[in-house]
Amino acid sequence: MKTIGITGGSGFVGTHVSGLLVNMGYRVIIFTRNAGKRPPSSGLQYAHWDPEKETCDIKALNEVDGIVHLAGAGIADKRWTKKRKQEIIDSRVKGTNFLVNQVMLHAQQCKVLVSASAIGYYGADEGQEPFTEDMPPANDFLGTTCVQWEQASAFADDFLRRVVLRFGIVLGKESGAFKEFEGPTKWGVAPILGSGKQVISWIHIDDLSRLIVAAIENENMRGVYNAVSPQPVTNAALMKSIRKHKKGIQIPVRVPAFALKIALGEMSIEVLKSCTVSSSKVQSTGFTYQYPSIDATVEQLVC
Repeated sequence: MKTIGITGGSGFVGTHVSGLLVNMGYRVIIFTRNAGKRPPSSGLQYAHWDPEKETCDIKALNEVDGIVHLAGAGIADKRWTKKRKQEIIDSRVKGTNFLVNQVMLHAQQCKVLVSASAIGYYGADEGQEPFTEDMPPANDFLGTTCVQWEQASAFADDFLRRVVLRFGIVLGKESGAFKEFEGPTKWGVAPILGSGKQVISWIHIDDLSRLIVAAIENENMRGVYNAVSPQPVTNAALMKSIRKHKKGIQIPVRVPAFALKIALGEMSIEVLKSCTVSSSKVQSTGFTYQYPSIDATVEQLVC
């Protein structure tokens, strides 16, 4: 039985990935600051790691055959103050540097690192074809953050197989963006943000979890892949699908761009921008999506 370590394993994506791996017969070790507070369960245990203090359970690390690296401060959890921006960068760059160094020193048997990144790497559409993995990064906060984040794991290429997945907007029932999109419908409104024409490149949480497992298992996967659905959707079309599948009446209400800028500050740029990202490279590996369309996804999430 192979053992997979996960950083950020108690978060939204990590919980789904760890559950899937355990169900598939893997042993999973979640590396967390709060390891002592979490009792182990069948196929799942917890081990200490704290990249800020540069401490890690070396014995547990020595047991892993692969690592899934998901840890990082939430992009949308707080307003983007100067301090918060630095926290976002440091949690990714310093955390990744620390992890890769520890794996190099103490986990020689580890054969694969699957590391998260984000489609914020690309910035906004400018009339080009959908973004592919070989396109240059945006010269903005998220673009430069993603560049540093990915570069922090690059030297792992010298001693293991590294896969970087640039996550799109992850849609799931319990957490993530879908709750924010769906939430106002409880009060009978379906907000359309800005023009509603901005394109969202998204992925269902189940497909993302399966893609992470595919990256662990498929030895031909190496380098950067866009973790997005093959069918991007506009904000207006997403809200239309939610209205279609929700019970009761939901009235579409436009939220003007200036209101979002007041409420969210600089973060509003990410809400309002259009980012169309290609899934062709993922599909070329033979990966198939259970939820390729937004309509099937929304139907499953609201049921």
